[in-house]
Amino acid sequence: MIVAGCVSVGGRPCTRPSFILRAGSRVTADIDEDKLFYEKDNGDIEFTLEEKDVLFEDDSIIVVNKPPFLPSEETMVDGRGNMHQAVIDYLWKKKPSLRNPPYAGIMHRLDRETSGALLFTKTREVNKAVHDMFENRTATKIYRAVTTCTGEGRLRGLALPHSFSVDDYIGRVSPKSQACRMGEVPADRGGLHARTDFTLVHTGERKGRPLCFFDCELATGRTHQIRVHLSLSGFPIVGDSVYGGTEGYPENGGRIMLHARLLEFPHPLTGETVRCEAPLPPLFAP
Repeated sequence: MIVAGCVSVGGRPCTRPSFILRAGSRVTADIDEDKLFYEKDNGDIEFTLEEKDVLFEDDSIIVVNKPPFLPSEETMVDGRGNMHQAVIDYLWKKKPSLRNPPYAGIMHRLDRETSGALLFTKTREVNKAVHDMFENRTATKIYRAVTTCTGEGRLRGLALPHSFSVDDYIGRVSPKSQACRMGEVPADRGGLHARTDFTLVHTGERKGRPLCFFDCELATGRTHQIRVHLSLSGFPIVGDSVYGGTEGYPENGGRIMLHARLLEFPHPLTGETVRCEAPLPPLFAP
């Protein structure tokens, strides 16, 4: 409301949230109740986790196949569905005698439109080990992305590579009052190191549109990392309008074509390798 100019200090509009008030200042807000309480359709799906959606489960962890158009965790909108709540409901249904909701720890996240393998802990005792495996990169995360080729970016003028890596620093480049957009930001300006390794799996065509199908392995885990790195390289993801992608496929809901297809990690208690593969949704292979 401040950024939108709805708040005044001493009778004058103030659009700086960091503005420091003095004793005795009079603050007023002009509220349009119709706009304030309007809740637009967020386009989320209704989802109930079932056994077929579980990729791995034991007494300490559960790995599920998250669908697109569902947040990973609770949002500011009260009662909005999310994958975390779906896991809790699933675990509670398996043990209806529990008086309180079962525990499900959030260890990493997928964007709302991104589908695929997502891990939750079932006991707090393994949280540190799971956190460490993501932090130390002993967990392998590979995504499938469907992209177009703009002929621009870092690989302009080069032959289509079988594999390449992007190693740089990225950070938020959009104002906090707007939707998040990331980009290249030098380390001395707050950018965080980001590296992604890409392998070209297929090339194809759909409705006259040439497409590239990449497997993307994360060496770091920054916000929008794959989306930013592919866009900078001249291969924006289909459906990703924030980073220059073309429109998505109507039959796939116009979603961003990014899917977490593989999650492989050492089990936090036994150390044995756990390999979870989330089946590729339609249109993710030629």
